[in-house]
Amino acid sequence: MSRIVVLGGGESGVGSAVLAKVKGHDVFLSDMGRISEDYAAMLEKWEIPFEQGKHTEDLILNADEVIKSPGIPSTAPMVQKIADKGIGVISEIEFAGRYDSAKKVCITGSNGKTTTTSLIYHLLKQAGLNVGLGGNIGKSYAYQVATENYDIYVLELSSFQLDNVYDFKADIAIITNITPDHLDRYGHDMENYVKAKFRITRNMSSDDCFIFCSDDDITIKHLDQIVLKAKKLPFTQKGEVEQGAFVKEDRMIIRYKEQECDMYLQELALGGRHNIYNSMAAAIAAKVIDIDNEAIRNGLATFQAVEHRLENVLSIKDVLYINDSKATNVDAAWYALECQKRPVVWIVGGTDKGNDYASLIPLAKEKVKAMICMGLDNRKFHESFEGVVPEIHDVTSAKDAVGLAHGIAVPGDVVLLSPCCASFDLFKNYEDRGRQFKEAVRNL
Repeated sequence: MSRIVVLGGGESGVGSAVLAKVKGHDVFLSDMGRISEDYAAMLEKWEIPFEQGKHTEDLILNADEVIKSPGIPSTAPMVQKIADKGIGVISEIEFAGRYDSAKKVCITGSNGKTTTTSLIYHLLKQAGLNVGLGGNIGKSYAYQVATENYDIYVLELSSFQLDNVYDFKADIAIITNITPDHLDRYGHDMENYVKAKFRITRNMSSDDCFIFCSDDDITIKHLDQIVLKAKKLPFTQKGEVEQGAFVKEDRMIIRYKEQECDMYLQELALGGRHNIYNSMAAAIAAKVIDIDNEAIRNGLATFQAVEHRLENVLSIKDVLYINDSKATNVDAAWYALECQKRPVVWIVGGTDKGNDYASLIPLAKEKVKAMICMGLDNRKFHESFEGVVPEIHDVTSAKDAVGLAHGIAVPGDVVLLSPCCASFDLFKNYEDRGRQFKEAVRNL
């Protein structure tokens, strides 16, 4: 019986602790912050000892192995002490993978990963497969391995979750795209971030499949530097591919081995160019798993959009309010602006992650009539967009942002919350930001 210490008492950490307990390890969980009542109750129910508001070195540095929650950086003082003692640090994904023989479809990327993950889960579930959803979405993967019995997992994996995987293996790995994001966590070095994303392809064999966007320059540039035994299945909107997916006139075409599936773009449940990419990636994965064409078409046509991702909230006096709180980087906001056909009152702001807003300037010039900065430090937005957008305002709450937008917008406009930034200056997380925005809209 080995001693497992879990750092972090959120969804990932508590799930890992439960799995460790189920597998007979001596477990202890430690969190420097407060653990929510729900998670504390779960730890007590499973009789797992824990502490909060501190890290007791004597109880941590005697571990055989440490499972680190993805939100804790490797530079945290306790993580450094653990490394200095030569104790192995792994992620929840690595730990759960040891006890899971299910087939794994794993998705990462700077944008589109939640939508693509949810789409694949929807396709497989609709087709009647025994499938679980986890990782960066839904219930903890480790908790499900401890308490459920699925044949397939669809896992959304952030770069933070991939940082400490070593022996974990995906059967199908997908990188939706790679654009600068979270560079504050990777020494402001894009190469480090790209390498973290490509960890999703570790340990793959010739029986496995790697699905990627061949229109994404950063992915393609790094493909040659990574030793990949897996079958490569690209998706593209710029030409045709032998195996993978592409767009021809008004149809999406998927080819895998000897099979072909096609679908009219107008039949896709999700609109916008970025969602054609997401739908292609999902359809290739479904084809690899041998879902029939009719089920794929039906699944892609009936999918409901993900909360906080270009989610239509309400139309009030012909002003449409859209919640895209999940757009925590520049590229996601670019897609959100790109698919707007009406004048935009754009709500932005939050914790800047080293963003460069240059790519947004042409779209902002063309589509944005007013910008509302909802953050504690909005200087960078002012510097980047003054002279580009006719008016820029500052607020410090979702309620004030919505109230101001309501006063500016006229019938035929869109009020778009697509912040470009993390949410931690004013909100708990992007979900909290999105929900506060929606509540403010409903209270207008």
